Amino acid sequence: MARFEYVETRREDVAEIPVKYEKLVRLSAKLFAHVNVAVYKASGGRLMNKGPANKPICLVTITGRKTGKKRDIPLMHVPHGEQKILVASLGGISKNPVWYYNLKATPDIRITADGITRTYRAREVSPDEKASLWPVIVDAYPPYDEYQARTDRDIPVFVCDPMD
Repeated sequence: MARFEYVETRREDVAEIPVKYEKLVRLSAKLFAHVNVAVYKASGGRLMNKGPANKPICLVTITGRKTGKKRDIPLMHVPHGEQKILVASLGGISKNPVWYYNLKATPDIRITADGITRTYRAREVSPDEKASLWPVIVDAYPPYDEYQARTDRDIPVFVCDPMD
């Protein structure tokens, strides 16, 4: 069992997502994402721009690593000065979300948030940088701490730097 020193939540205090339900979690997230993107775009970002606990959602335009096609995905983000922080948590299941692999393959992305679209370059942070950013991440959305406690997977964190 992995233990990350910066995570305050104890593993035994978090409900586990059984492996047999992980496929359902992934499918639910994928279906919700399709609806979220359609409504967000149709409303010009006025609707479905908030996620759980009323936290901001952005649309990330990412390139598929196998297809090369541009895809829009809705993600909660943590504003951090001019940067955006993206957390590949997927609720703390045992596998990374698909967008993680796309972002690793092609780190140049577009993020639309608060009606503004900018180009960013994403980079996965080191374990030490993740530990220092963790209080900022958890302050923005406290359940991230539970998600990391729930899994042995080191949940990837990306810092996105503006390119324009």
